Amino acid sequence: MKAIENQIKEIAARLLQSGEVNIFLAWEKGDYEYQSKPYFARSVDDVDKIVFDQYCIHNLSNSLLKFRDSSDKIGLVVKGCDSRGIVRLLQDNQIERSRLYIVGVACPGMKDPLLAMKNHSGLFKVETEPEVAAKCQTCRYPNPVIYDELLGDQQAPRPQEARYAQVDAIEQMTADERYKFFEDTLSKCIRCYACRQACVACNCRLCIFDEMRPQWVGRETSISDNMMYHLVRASHMAGRCIECGECERVCPVNIPLMLINRKLIKDVDKFFGPYDAGIKYEEGVKPPLSLYQENDPDNFI
Repeated sequence: MKAIENQIKEIAARLLQSGEVNIFLAWEKGDYEYQSKPYFARSVDDVDKIVFDQYCIHNLSNSLLKFRDSSDKIGLVVKGCDSRGIVRLLQDNQIERSRLYIVGVACPGMKDPLLAMKNHSGLFKVETEPEVAAKCQTCRYPNPVIYDELLGDQQAPRPQEARYAQVDAIEQMTADERYKFFEDTLSKCIRCYACRQACVACNCRLCIFDEMRPQWVGRETSISDNMMYHLVRASHMAGRCIECGECERVCPVNIPLMLINRKLIKDVDKFFGPYDAGIKYEEGVKPPLSLYQENDPDNFI
């Protein structure tokens, strides 16, 4: 990965030196070996801090939301899932394509720094760190789907046998069994909203769950309010989730959030597909469930 890191630095220096971009988004090394975090380089002098290693797991496309109201031109590095996030933002009219210079990197799979941190904390039983993070193990698009320059060797998609394994198991349950499963699972939620903050598709300027008038959901972590939060949020992701898995990865209480998302992905693919979110950007084209017409069938109401 060192060779790709050097190429990224060269590109970032070139773009910043020429003024083609004002900011370049990549990663920098934190206090620990396993801590690679998002980094905003604003000058050629900042480029030396850029790293690219096996812990560069954060989806940088989410960081673009910080700049949607500015006029800055932005360069950034994207892996496969990050690039799908950019398509998501373009489709949601959150940023213009002309403002972006996208450096794509074919991704071999990343390791999870949160798991590494737990293993090094002394507070948890040490786990064997897998070859790649859980969210990378079923990645269908390791290669960027949108870019201006592409680095690295093309990667093969990961095996898909387990993609819907949890979903299929839940679908075999009775309605009462499913309710009990989700009641037990979502009762752990502390409503920290980390999943929302990490999600590139959660890009509303004012989230329904932050509104006070009307107040759609209570502030307490009761099971009814937790269910309201998770099921409404997941419904908003239907046809829009890019399967980057960041919501589940950052959850401090290990709620299997991608189980809910993948159920909706499976259903959207069945009724509107074949369809995967964020694979191709065409100006003006919207994903399923993002358009409304007065003659849409409503016999389900």
